[in-house]
Amino acid sequence: MRNIAFFLTPKSSVVYVTPNMTLRQKIKKMENHRYKSISILTEDGGYYGVLTEGDILWLMKRNPDLNFKNTEKIRIEDVPRYWKYDPVSISEDMDSLIRVAEMQSFVPVVDDTGIFIGIIRRSDILNYCYSHMAVPDETSGADKPVPAT
Repeated sequence: MRNIAFFLTPKSSVVYVTPNMTLRQKIKKMENHRYKSISILTEDGGYYGVLTEGDILWLMKRNPDLNFKNTEKIRIEDVPRYWKYDPVSISEDMDSLIRVAEMQSFVPVVDDTGIFIGIIRRSDILNYCYSHMAVPDETSGADKPVPAT
């Protein structure tokens, strides 16, 4: 199996927000990119967490007067997060990555000092595994790889 860096989508290709941005800015980014969740990074590039659609819905449920206009007054750091997206270190092994990816649609990746360097999507791991699965070759009886789609 490959090193986890093989699956990395680098930070330069990842949409993220910072804790001091407003909830309105975050919602607009989610809408523009059609994402259900976005990573939160500190101003110095450290991993802070992930804010999801579910977090926003729970906030709305607990604050019935909340509407899109007044989300400009709420900072991302003030929104409770109900699911902790655990990051993995780039130096961790595939077993660690897969354990985390079982529970998350993407896995934030940090360097050894906690600086965010990108994400690994669960779908990329699954597509790689699927493309390398062996299926019996009906003509020879030997296993052959499943073609990638």
